[in-house]
Amino acid sequence: MGNFELNNLEFKHSILFAVLVIILLGLFVFDYQGPEMASKIIKNNPIISNNTTNIICFFLIATIGVSHGSLDNYKGKKLLKFYSLKNTIIFYLSYILIALFIILLWKVLPAATLLIFLIIAAYHFGKEDSLEKTKKSNFYLLYYFSRGSIIILAPLAFHANETIEIFRVISSAAFTDNLFYLEKFYLFKLMLSFFILSSYFISGKESAAFYFEVPSILAINYFFTPFFAFTVYFCFLHSVRHIISLSSELDKENIKKGLNIFLNKALPLSLVTAILFIIALYFLLNMNQLNEAIYKVIFIGLASLTFPHILLEYLIEKNEK
Repeated sequence: MGNFELNNLEFKHSILFAVLVIILLGLFVFDYQGPEMASKIIKNNPIISNNTTNIICFFLIATIGVSHGSLDNYKGKKLLKFYSLKNTIIFYLSYILIALFIILLWKVLPAATLLIFLIIAAYHFGKEDSLEKTKKSNFYLLYYFSRGSIIILAPLAFHANETIEIFRVISSAAFTDNLFYLEKFYLFKLMLSFFILSSYFISGKESAAFYFEVPSILAINYFFTPFFAFTVYFCFLHSVRHIISLSSELDKENIKKGLNIFLNKALPLSLVTAILFIIALYFLLNMNQLNEAIYKVIFIGLASLTFPHILLEYLIEKNEK
């Protein structure tokens, strides 16, 4: 599949994501009796602001969200061939050990690990959300980081207290105290503005999808709670976008066939990951409240999967070049 088809798919997906956001805003935020915003902002809306919603978000992330990494086992076999290794146990063992190491590191150095994860996640989000991987600009690395940083900074800019509270649950009080101090100087709002402008001027103005995605991301983060906004983005933009890219790789001539191939291959590992997330939540509920347990499983779990996933992607790209 050529670059034109990928750009076209990215554009269509951006429109569909924007439509989804508009529907959510219409259902939960806008006043049906007038064009102005309703006073029932999402945090006061009983339909969405409750434990049930967080449970739904948990299952969405544990299934749809993590599914885009469910072909890592096939990519691992591909990587082993580059190094003339035949035993797939080497890959699985390495992948699991890296994931366990991240969990252990998070336990020992929660603040530092969270900070590193946020930086890496920003680059990862920006890179994977761009189906067009050609390096049109000498600053393409900055573009990826800037675009992905919008995801990290938007909840901090619009709902600092709620976002920092999530960080407190999964890291340390000392780290979040510093974040509260920085918020007094409007640092997150300034940084968000800077990264929006930098991503726009580097490559965003050349991407039609950019005009739909960034306003949609800002909207869900402004009107919805941070965890709900992240779920909508992670499941229905980031994950779906990556699945589109993988499907095009599996069948370059027919993306629908590629999608069927992806679903068949991704199902086993997706089920295993979802079950592991549920088991982890069950055990953490013995020591934490429901929302705290959900935040720990989701974000620490995603970090433990993201690090080996990104390393795998990097090694494959390096060897293919």
